[in-house]
Amino acid sequence: MTEQPPTLPSHAAHLTFLAETIGDEAALTVGTTDQSETLTFAEFDVAANRMGRHLLSLGVEHGDFVTIAEPNSIEFVVAFAACWKVGAIPQPVSSRLPTRELEAIIDLADAKVVVGVEEAGGRQTVPLGFRPGDEIDGSPLPDTVSPAWKAPTSGGSTGRPKLIVSGDPSRLSVGTESLGKAFGVRPGGTMLIPGPLYHNGPLSWSLVNLLAGAHTVVLPRFNAEGTLAAIEHFNTTALYLVPTMMQRMWKLEDDVKFSYDLSSLERAVHLAEPCPQWLKDVWLDWIGPEVLWELYGGTEGQSATMLSGTEWLAHRGSVGRPISGEIRIFDDDGNELPAGETGGVWMRAVGRDTPTYHYLGAEAEKMGDWECLGDIGWMDEDGYLYLADRRSDMILVGGANIYPAEIEAALGESPLVQSSAAIGLPDEDKGSTVHAIVQPAAGVSTDGLEAQLLEFLADRLVRYKIPRTFEFVDEPLRDDAGKVRRKQLRADRVEPTTGASS
Repeated sequence: MTEQPPTLPSHAAHLTFLAETIGDEAALTVGTTDQSETLTFAEFDVAANRMGRHLLSLGVEHGDFVTIAEPNSIEFVVAFAACWKVGAIPQPVSSRLPTRELEAIIDLADAKVVVGVEEAGGRQTVPLGFRPGDEIDGSPLPDTVSPAWKAPTSGGSTGRPKLIVSGDPSRLSVGTESLGKAFGVRPGGTMLIPGPLYHNGPLSWSLVNLLAGAHTVVLPRFNAEGTLAAIEHFNTTALYLVPTMMQRMWKLEDDVKFSYDLSSLERAVHLAEPCPQWLKDVWLDWIGPEVLWELYGGTEGQSATMLSGTEWLAHRGSVGRPISGEIRIFDDDGNELPAGETGGVWMRAVGRDTPTYHYLGAEAEKMGDWECLGDIGWMDEDGYLYLADRRSDMILVGGANIYPAEIEAALGESPLVQSSAAIGLPDEDKGSTVHAIVQPAAGVSTDGLEAQLLEFLADRLVRYKIPRTFEFVDEPLRDDAGKVRRKQLRADRVEPTTGASS
């Protein structure tokens, strides 16, 4: 696509521009290789205009929050774009939230309409899977700009919901040739999103790709073999990943995972959680260091780092150098630490007149104009950032700091393990003891499994980091976005009398 509108437009106007210039090209596909639905750019714009008019009929006004509780679907993305069309703020949540948690988020947002539910405490709702019919006008609405182009939800380390309201309105900040270039987005390309759209990464990448005039393919939910099949089937050029997905795909049988053609991939970017070095190595061998990239940053957007696989091989374990904003390492007293010393990872935006975000339901951890998202790490002499873990997840055992991610990475190497989480449980002698919660790989018996894992870890972890107790579970410990709530796992396993609230 070479044509460009004369000025940088609103998202709403730009969707109409795409409909007018490349209207017959595929915009959005949702489904699997066996069954999917595709909207062209022209069809998508009509659907968004119709849904926008329906939201207006329900009383939505400029600046109102609209909570979207649809699963990965055409309806989810159309509802998001419809908010832009009427100047509302789209606020995505999981479609599987318990009623009480959903109500807390809706109240926090004071949502005018909730999409994807039948009832929401007397608020206006749009039922799950609803699509306005042909009787509603699908022509472009009067142009408008939402004051925030997104407002994702995060429970963070506290488990209490908060909204992260973007500091950017629904207006393009760069031309489409530059939009999302770091992610591998390009006009005419195809991006595959196997993660849940209510999470910021899959959400942002899907929408940026769409606005760039590229084809976005969204899987209903992550499936290891299904994702590999979709890469081949849809001739995918850009791929969103988290290490949990990478591990599940790698643990498929060789004759399965290597049967799919991944040669169309130009860029695959992983983010959202630490990637064990062994997993990074096998993926670099599989798809190539020029294809596999890594991104680190928060939904808050103060700063982000990125690096290619080639850079990573020269700076093993790094998550890259800042590509936006600034990052520094400070100790608990606010002193900046030199290269190689571990402390809190602090960020600040630069070159902006307005903040990158604001919270509803929480307060940022600030130190002047620096902010911390709770991560611990260090930087090398070349300015590359390395992460240890989240401060709130660190386990203190007899005065020694133990990072759960290191234990989970070691367990993840074992073919006997599908997923794991390491937490600290109270111990009268050492303060805490390391407890490992393990989901065994398919077909693996738990009989004798603890002894096998202890033997496996003995070659990979120093003795004091090896879990003292194990627990085996049937359900996955991370969601499809790679997130694990260690604090909740700990609270579920600590009796109130032992100080679970401390």
